Amino acid sequence: MQTVTLNNGVKMPIIGFGVYQVPDAKQCENTVYEALTAGYRLIDTAAGYLNEEAVGHAIKRSGVPREELFITTKLWVQDAGYESAKLAFAKSLKKLQLDYLDLYLIHMPFGDYYGAWRAMEELYREGRIKAIGVSNFLPDRLMDLIAHNDIVPAVNQIETHPFQQQINSAAFMKEHGVQHQSWAPFAEGRNNLFSNDRLTEIAHKHSRSVAQVVLRWLVQRDIVVIPKSVHKERLIENFTIFDFELGAEDMTLISSLDAGESLFLSLADPEVAKMMGSWKVDL
Repeated sequence: MQTVTLNNGVKMPIIGFGVYQVPDAKQCENTVYEALTAGYRLIDTAAGYLNEEAVGHAIKRSGVPREELFITTKLWVQDAGYESAKLAFAKSLKKLQLDYLDLYLIHMPFGDYYGAWRAMEELYREGRIKAIGVSNFLPDRLMDLIAHNDIVPAVNQIETHPFQQQINSAAFMKEHGVQHQSWAPFAEGRNNLFSNDRLTEIAHKHSRSVAQVVLRWLVQRDIVVIPKSVHKERLIENFTIFDFELGAEDMTLISSLDAGESLFLSLADPEVAKMMGSWKVDL
């Protein structure tokens, strides 16, 4: 398994399995079990996905030794704050049936995420989390967090795919030692990604699928990826990306697809901040 080394020396698999939008407990458990059986070792969930318990059951059922796994979950906005973050962490750990987390992320840069970060720093120092990080932080918010706290986030998980390549954010994170991780690597199929002419051309050239080409492109940019599929054959296909390489021409062709803006939501939009602040999840 190819890994990246985080800023605290922890090794993280460069490809994992994400469970966003897999709320059905049985389907989630079975799919995560299939992913672990196929060789995935990084599993990415979140309190807000409402499937931590299913992930925990799959981990236990798989029999994979704990030390081989890299488990990530996230703190939702309503639990941002020092005391509430500690309570939310304990609840997530219980649902996952784990003694520690490999990575704990602040899911959104809203609410009292400074209080949450202080709690996470303490949990990290206690050894209950191997690494702490953030998700959806723009460079200004990320710099603010770095400048005013003791621990630099190990990871920032952000929307990254061929139509939103995050070139400037990637450079900023590299400069400050924050590992770039992609969510929605396939743009959730938007902009007809799977039938895009340029991606299809590259896929045919390498006798691969468009999905494999996109994941390979991200990995070659040293970006951690967490593709999701509820179909066994596709999750296996997504994992099989280390036996071919994209050339400079391919990488340039993919770079030409960048529109430089989100296909989902603008985190700089005050209405988005308002919406996230009022979005309560039954955790």
